[in-house]
Amino acid sequence: MKVILSRKGFDSSNGGIPSPILPDGTLLSFPIPACSDELTFDELYYEEIPYSQILEQLKGYDEKQNHFNCHLDPDIRADVCGKAIPNWSPAFGQIKLAQGLLRNKGVTTGDLFLYFGWFRQTEGNIVDGTLHFKYGAPDLNIIYGYLQIGDIMADSHVLMRKYPWHPHASQHRVTDKTNMLYIPTKFLSFNDKYNCSGIFKFSEERVLTMEGKTRGTWKEVPALSPENMNGIYKNSSKTEGNYYAGIWQEKVLLENELSEDWAKKLFDSG
Repeated sequence: MKVILSRKGFDSSNGGIPSPILPDGTLLSFPIPACSDELTFDELYYEEIPYSQILEQLKGYDEKQNHFNCHLDPDIRADVCGKAIPNWSPAFGQIKLAQGLLRNKGVTTGDLFLYFGWFRQTEGNIVDGTLHFKYGAPDLNIIYGYLQIGDIMADSHVLMRKYPWHPHASQHRVTDKTNMLYIPTKFLSFNDKYNCSGIFKFSEERVLTMEGKTRGTWKEVPALSPENMNGIYKNSSKTEGNYYAGIWQEKVLLENELSEDWAKKLFDSG
């Protein structure tokens, strides 16, 4: 089983604020704005609260960016859309250079995506409109979700027929020969207590960021070291920790016991 670290959600260039760690430990990843997609932040919900209102609470003001179209991918949180989607199932798409990397690294069925992003602790009440970032809370890279691959689909007709809600089944993407959709099976191959995709709650074990460092500097976990990456990567940290510079979406760990054991322990944290 190969393990793939996949960076998703708001960042400093796309969205501009962290996704929230809600007071109950929920990791609510905001999908990046995308003018070419149909869904808007007004149409996505958490506990019947539109994402646009959650963004307004966190920013302290309303603005047009709170109502932008967005790229809901990976789509792994059930009932996130205000309108019920018949036959919805989780899925994750990739295309162009990002898909090329996955293809070149031999990513296939049975492999495990671990999705991480930029998060910060919040306090207040999301229902009464008082949610806000906790003063002094650190910016963290956290693993918030996962998907174990059960199938990989590229046929445009199948994608448009079976997954019409997914952005990688849209007309302007299915015509691209690099477009792929990753579909999970029902349960994890190594832990049948979990579905094959889903969202984690906050846990210190799922925090990648080293304490006291900027969010991009990760803990010195052997599985996350340059020596255990599938490819040639440099640790750009000038002191301690692991820091992988540049703009990137995925990194594939070496297919070995070290990677698997580290990934499996993430599911023991509740």
